[in-house]
Amino acid sequence: MNGSRYPAFVAYLLGPLGWLYVGIAQRKNRFAVYHTVQAIGLLLFVGAMFAGWYVLAWLLSWIPVAGPTLGVMLFALVILALLVAVVLWIVGMYYALHGRMAPLPLVGRSIGRLLSD
Repeated sequence: MNGSRYPAFVAYLLGPLGWLYVGIAQRKNRFAVYHTVQAIGLLLFVGAMFAGWYVLAWLLSWIPVAGPTLGVMLFALVILALLVAVVLWIVGMYYALHGRMAPLPLVGRSIGRLLSD
């Protein structure tokens, strides 16, 4: 397990370049692939938050006066989700370096189910 910690860490550290590295050079390394899937899922979580906010803000913009203000205020939730994602990203790197094959808190189990189907 010792040699497989670093490719898993690289999957978090380098983002898409790390994912490519694991997908090409480390695809038989189950530990690295697991953490790569967690890192990809974390990026999907952030993207879904931005997309959801965008759609909701666009819909709210049709309400006169208060709608655009509510849309901008909801962006605070996106910032909160981004801060949570940064903390989860650091937790994922910690898990990878310490050899833990555990799902990330809050979103890890959902990521596993979503990407395993």
